[in-house]
Amino acid sequence: MSAKLWLFKADPKEYSIDDLANEPNQTTSWDGIRNYMARNLIRDEIKKGDKILLYHSNADPKGIVGLGKVVRSAYPDDSALDQTSAYYDPKSAKDNPIWYMVDIKLVEIFPEVIELRELKDTRGLEKMMLTQRGSRLSIQPVRESEWKIIMQLASKVK
Repeated sequence: MSAKLWLFKADPKEYSIDDLANEPNQTTSWDGIRNYMARNLIRDEIKKGDKILLYHSNADPKGIVGLGKVVRSAYPDDSALDQTSAYYDPKSAKDNPIWYMVDIKLVEIFPEVIELRELKDTRGLEKMMLTQRGSRLSIQPVRESEWKIIMQLASKVK
């Protein structure tokens, strides 16, 4: 089975692609997801080897900033058990986790942001979840055709 394709959103004020680049082995745990739909994708769909578009939300400009890959499939998000964490969830328990995370590794930082505005104006991306009005999910599936178009856009800025 071939790798699935995803888009992961992050607020760069909280955690940016540069933060990922500065991690040991340019790898981190993608924790703190507190949306059930995104959690289900992490727990049930996202697997080691899957490819990721890294997206800066709540930024100026908003857009795709690089590529990553999943290096560890889903496991319980321990930040849900940490009472000092912003992601603490008193309903979560070690023997009955609610929240999950994956580990990701940086593959590439794009020299320029592929801005949301450009993505919305690009033929073939009209049905991409990211370009849909009201789409706020922090983890989104990406179709292979959309991935190819985005890779073409990324190669134009190099």
